[in-house]
This record gives sequence, C-alpha cells and structure tokens, in this order.
Amino acid sequence: MNAASELKFFETEDGRLVHRDTGEGPLLVLLHGGFLDHGMWDDQVPELSRHHRVIVPDARGHGGSANATRPFRHTDDLAALLRHLDAGPAVLAGVSMGAATAVDTALEHPDLVRALVVGGAGTSEPEFDDPWAQGVLPAQARALGAGDIEGWIDAFTLFVAGPHRTLDEVDHEVVARVREMAARTLSKHSGGEADLRVPVPDTWARAAGIAVPVLAVNGSIDAVDHLAMARRLVRTVADGREVIIEGAAHHPNMEKPDVFSRILGDFLAAVPAP
Repeated sequence: MNAASELKFFETEDGRLVHRDTGEGPLLVLLHGGFLDHGMWDDQVPELSRHHRVIVPDARGHGGSANATRPFRHTDDLAALLRHLDAGPAVLAGVSMGAATAVDTALEHPDLVRALVVGGAGTSEPEFDDPWAQGVLPAQARALGAGDIEGWIDAFTLFVAGPHRTLDEVDHEVVARVREMAARTLSKHSGGEADLRVPVPDTWARAAGIAVPVLAVNGSIDAVDHLAMARRLVRTVADGREVIIEGAAHHPNMEKPDVFSRILGDFLAAVPAP
C-alpha cells in the first residue's frame, strides 16, 4: 500500500483535516514542523508501522488540511481527531511546531498522551535570543511582507542547515523535500489572512505537571535556541531526558532517518503498555 492510499479525511466543523493512518498496535502519532506536512515522516512510517498504529496528521492550514476560518488550536484539532478515531492514549512525537503541539496536548488533553518525544522545541511559547535566529526570522518576515515566496523559503530552509553549515553541506534531497512541503503549504495562503491560532496559556509554568515520560531528540548542530528550549523542557518535567544525533540540525528525522528511527524505536519499547 502506498502512502497516498493510506490518507484519510476527518470532516470538522471548520473543514477537512488530512491524516495518514497505517499499521496496528500501540498508537504512535507523528507531528510535523511548521509549514511542512506529514511527508516529513516518510522515512519513519514503514518501519514504525510494523509494530505500531501510526497516525500522521497534516495540521490545519498545512499540507492537505483545510485552512482555518475561525479561531483554533492545533492541540484541539489533534484531540478531536483521536477521539473521532476512538484512539489513544498515544505516544506523541513531534519536531518543532509538532513538538509544541505534543506538549500542548499533554497539558490540555492529558488523557490522550502516554509519552512525548520532542525535537527542536519546548512548549508552544518559543523564545529566540540567539543572534543567528534573530537574523533569520526577520528575513522571513521581510520576504513575506514583500510577497517574495521564494525569498521566504530561502530563509526558512536556513533552519535545515542550522547556524554551523551552509545549505550546500546538507543532503540536497532533504533540502528539496523541505522546500517542496513549504511551498505546498504557502500556496494555500493568501498572505493577507488573519492568524486565527489561539495560544495555549502558561505552558512553561504548567510543564512541571507533565507526568508522562519525555524524550528530547535533538540534532547536535541545531540552532542554540531550539536546543535550549528542548533542554529546558526535559529539565522541567518529572521524567525527561535528551538524546543527541550528531551531524543533524533542526530536522534530525530527515537528515539521519535510521538513527532517529532506532532512538524512537528503543524509546517506544520502553514506554509502559497502555
């Protein structure tokens, strides 16, 4: 069965949400980064779905999922999907925005979560203090304000390389996949629409109450801020630890898929059965 044939659709009051659903066993949900889609997990799904039911959603406004027309929270969309499927509790594994959604779900819908795996993020209240990130983020904003889509994608993909490499030093297939997903998501938006996301409040203050195991899987050459946020999270929760993947930046599951899959598989085997 190919990936396209595994795509399913969840009709909400605010449009259709797309998700991939394959395999049988304990539930694992893989959550993509901002402006990407379920395709960022293509390297992991075939192996992980041998022993798990793997659900890989496209977040609202990303990939094949509908744009928002009313205020929303990604965590509530995920919770609605899992309850619609009568599925859970799940191990939630996310990178970047997906990691933040996973943590939000542990805070807002704890009955649906039995463990977390995060990469390159802490909670949905990010903090960027490093000069490198403070240079890249305004470049994205300037390009978007000018309607320069290619310029925005050029700036966005700098996070693929991180502050210690050029994009020429990154696997060209990884860069191409990220650019393709970002372009597909951006094509869904006019650029002038309102941001209807509703923040989850007090996430850092509440994170100490997360009781499930939390694993941070970070690329060794990710941006300083991304590493710091993930490390702050695992120091804050009751049961947290970090594993580093050498030679990878913000998307370690794409750059080092075999290493990432092994780390995730070992963690899943150690998580108590639901």
